[in-house]
Amino acid sequence: MVTEAEVRSGEPGPADVSAGLLRIYGTDYGFIPSWVSRFTDATRQAAAYREGRILLAGDAAHIHSPVGGQGLNLGVQDAMNLGWKLAQVVNGMSPDSLLDTYHAERHPVAARALRTTMASVALMRNDERTKALNDTLAELLGVNAARDHMAGLLSGLDIRYDCGTTHPLLGRRMPDLDIDTAGGRTSVYALMHDARPLLLDFGAPGGLPDLTRWTPRLRVVNAHRDGKWELPVVGEVAAPCATLVRPDGYVAWAGERASDGLADALEAWLGRGQPHRLRTSGNVSNPGFAK
Repeated sequence: MVTEAEVRSGEPGPADVSAGLLRIYGTDYGFIPSWVSRFTDATRQAAAYREGRILLAGDAAHIHSPVGGQGLNLGVQDAMNLGWKLAQVVNGMSPDSLLDTYHAERHPVAARALRTTMASVALMRNDERTKALNDTLAELLGVNAARDHMAGLLSGLDIRYDCGTTHPLLGRRMPDLDIDTAGGRTSVYALMHDARPLLLDFGAPGGLPDLTRWTPRLRVVNAHRDGKWELPVVGEVAAPCATLVRPDGYVAWAGERASDGLADALEAWLGRGQPHRLRTSGNVSNPGFAK
């Protein structure tokens, strides 16, 4: 990667890389690139990810320096967060208001990533003060807690959506635990391949509430798990009696007793009843999607 003396437009080529290397090092080392791209550190974010039937995701919602590779993760997670909600609203399973949670959850995540990429660009400067700052940060990252915090920040594994505060799992990414089921040993993520909400029952006291109205779009699995539950950044957490995992992999409910809000969480994230057949007439109000 080389820095150009001025902002330029158009597609770059090998000659641009060669010129940059010659300017900085006095030689291009005979380097022959197979692929060249040009980017800036322009940083922008849409004020709103939803306006009526228009929904923004990925590069349409946010742009930033690609340093650190956070853009791909941001865009994919935007799509994962929005996709299942959009499907439920379009198919009449959930109210239109479910789509408002997309902006509420994803806008703060991107804003934080943009702040991080701007800081990363600033740390690439070569003046003496920035070098001193880099040395100071290197010392801080020698501390395990600081290193874990930054790893969670850059990977996105420390994200927590506002799904409540009664259990440390709520709003966080479900760990891919090995669990025992009636069908044998499997992993949590293997049970999520059909993109349905997943309710794991680890022996909830008093059993689960009546789930008839959410069948068949809810997958229910009786499971057993030995050993610790550990989350990135957070560390070890108490094992819940049951866990409701959204199709995007985040925990919508977890607790010690299924009577403590599970039915409310099911209604909030899965809607009130059986899905309606997808309408295809000319007056269907399908939200749009833009990338």
